[in-house]
Order: sequence, then C-alpha cells, then structure tokens
Amino acid sequence: MEKLLPKVLVVDDEENILKTMGICLRSIGFETQLFPNPMDALESFRRQKYDLAFIDLKMAPLDGMEMLLEIKKISPETTVTIITAHGSIDSAVEAIKRGAYHYLQKPFEYTELQIFAQKAWEYHQLNVEVNALRQLVTPIEHSTKFITRNKKMLEILDLTERLADSDLTILIEGESGTGKELVAQLIHDKSIRAKQPFVKVNCAALPMELLESELFGHIRGAFTGAIKDRIGRFELADGGTIFLDEVAEISMKVQVKLLRVLQAKEFERVGESMSRKVDVRIIAATNRNLDEALQKGAFREDLFYRLNALRFRLIPLRDRPEDIPLLIQFLLKKYDKNERISVSPEAMKIFKLYPWPGNVREMENTIQRALLLAQSGQIEIHHLAEEMRLLAESENQVLTLEELEKHHIKNILTRAKDYDEAARLLGIDPATLWRKRKKFNL
Repeated sequence: MEKLLPKVLVVDDEENILKTMGICLRSIGFETQLFPNPMDALESFRRQKYDLAFIDLKMAPLDGMEMLLEIKKISPETTVTIITAHGSIDSAVEAIKRGAYHYLQKPFEYTELQIFAQKAWEYHQLNVEVNALRQLVTPIEHSTKFITRNKKMLEILDLTERLADSDLTILIEGESGTGKELVAQLIHDKSIRAKQPFVKVNCAALPMELLESELFGHIRGAFTGAIKDRIGRFELADGGTIFLDEVAEISMKVQVKLLRVLQAKEFERVGESMSRKVDVRIIAATNRNLDEALQKGAFREDLFYRLNALRFRLIPLRDRPEDIPLLIQFLLKKYDKNERISVSPEAMKIFKLYPWPGNVREMENTIQRALLLAQSGQIEIHHLAEEMRLLAESENQVLTLEELEKHHIKNILTRAKDYDEAARLLGIDPATLWRKRKKFNL
C-alpha cells in the first residue's frame, strides 16, 4: 500500500526562514509548497487541498490571524500552525482559540521543526479519522445495533442472524462488557419469536436460594416468606426467549431443573408436584471458562452439551482496536445530545492505546465522566482517569526496559482472570510471575 504523504503549505515573508523550512520538511518526506506572499498562498488554497499549513503571524497585506480565518473558511480540515516571534506569544494563543493547532516560536532548530511537523501530521490524521467516524456511526448503528467494523465480530453477527430463526440453544462466552446481552437481544429480535417476550436473568446477581424460585416460580407455603403463588421467569418467557447471563454461577440443584427444561420443555414450580409445559428458546452467557468448570466438576457435562448447540466467544475491545474510535463517537452521540463536545486527537490516541480491561462498559463510564468534566469544547487527557493519564505520560518519555516490563505485566494482570492465565499470557511460569510482582510491588 502506498504511503500517504502530507501536503504542506508554508507562508513566511522572511526568505531565509521560508527556504530553511522547505528543506527541512521535504527531508522528512512532506510534499511542501512555499509562499512569501499570503495572497498567493490563499489563491493556492482555493485550487487544491493542504493537510498542514505553517503561517507566519506578522505579514502584510494579511497577517497570520486574518489568514487563519480565511483558511478555515476555505478548508476547515487543514491543520494550521502559527509561526511567531517571542514577543507575540499572546497573539499565538489567541490564534489557537480560533482554530489553530499550535504555535511554533522563532527561532527554532532544524530537528525541532521536524519533530513538531511529525506531531502536527499525527494530530491531523487522528482528527480526520475522528471526523470520518462521526459520519460512519449512524449507518453502522442503524444496520446492526452492534457497533463494530472488526471482521471476526461481523462474521459472528452474520452467523447469529442466519441462525436466529432456529430454536438452537446458544452459548455466548466473553469478558464482562463485551456485549453478550446485546447479541442475545439481536438474536431474539431477528427470530420468529421477536413479538414474544425477551426475559433477562442475571444468575450471578441473585442469591443461590432465590434463583430457583426466580427461574421457575413457587407456590404459597413452599418456603418461609412464600405468602402467595409466584410465576417464574420461564413462564413469563413462554413463547419467547430467556437470556441466562452468568449461567456458570447456577448451583447443581438448579442445573438439574434447567437440564429438564432443555430436554422435556417442562418444569415444576418450587413446592409443587405438577409439571408445567413451556416453549422457550434459551440463550446463555458466561464470562467464565466453562471447560475449566467442567474439569473441576462445578458444571454438569450433560447440561453443558445441551447449552452448547451453538457456541461462540465475543472479542474483547483490546483485540478490536479499529472499533475504539467508532464506539467513542457512538457514546458521545448517545450522552451529548447537543453534540457540543468532541474528543481531542491526543485523548483519542490514548483511548486507542489503553487496553480497556472492562471493555465497552468501562468505556461508557469513561466517556460519561469525561463529558461531565469537559462540559464544553473537547475531552482532553486531563479529563481521563489516572491510569490513562499515566499511559499518556509514558508515551511522552523514553522508558527503561524495567519500566516497560512493569507496565506490560501490570496490563496483563488487569486483563487476565487469574494469575495462572496471566503467567501463560506472559510466557513465564507462575513462580516467576510471583517474583516479578513482588519486585515491582504489583
């Protein structure tokens, strides 16, 4: 794939500075055009597009501030840097408030200009991506309701849509916050049961002794406090779909009753001997490893195979980097109805680097918090949580190998479900991980 070269325009009435900047920018591969006269530069802007522009503040007949305003009218997407002498920093700051990216103070070193230009180009690319994603969010949301461009996730969604009309029991695996409930809802909405109830049960949120009654109902007097008959979730879902979230948390006693529903489509309320028929499609989900639960005897093998008619795992957000900016734009649109606030390219860069151990749920909380702090304008790095600010700091400095190792181990520990998995992901044995945790105080 051909590498994209930035198109750059430089305007400065000092001939030596203009030539030096041209040599410097071309040496790093930037396609650069030089103009000593601001009027000629504006005419060029009307004929073609530029990615970056470096504009001297003190010029005639147009000064840099006036030219900035004209450029923003002609080409608002161009990233403009103001070139300024030491005595006019206040004016340069005012230019930033009016839409300039930053200012470059004279005199500057050759290397300083190259580094500055590379950062401006990176900022420009991120800004273009953010603006493009704003346009993409609505059609993607409308077509699937699951915000993704990830190839594997799109394949999973396509599979669930094709099998939605079957009565196959589905097992959805994935970390917390990856969208298991949303996928279950999509399957129900695409099925012939769509007009019937979709009943959700979080099996981990209910005490063990109450879960059986919650799922299957009870009759009066079945246990202390059962003062009247109660319909369970399976009866409420009759004809429709029941979503059993965190199914791995179900006790062995309830697993037996659930197996019977799957096999015979019947159950008894707690305290009742009469069997009741029910027509329900079951979609189950878990963030635990059911294969390990089977090996430990914590989950019935026969129930597992009944639930496992169709099984797939949702991909965590850290493995879907292309979805991160897209989801952020969706959440901004969701929580900022007036669309007053955007994400700065610097903050977007950190969003893309952050591993998101809590997945979309964590991202949603992050955006809500940042919107409250930002109030207007842009979400900046200082509006983010501490771990994100630290990540930004580490990006701006050279870390030692020891610091990199500590940072990497800390990230893996936040992702892994336990220390054994963390050691496996790191490619070391648990004893070595224990020593490194002690060394780095993790």
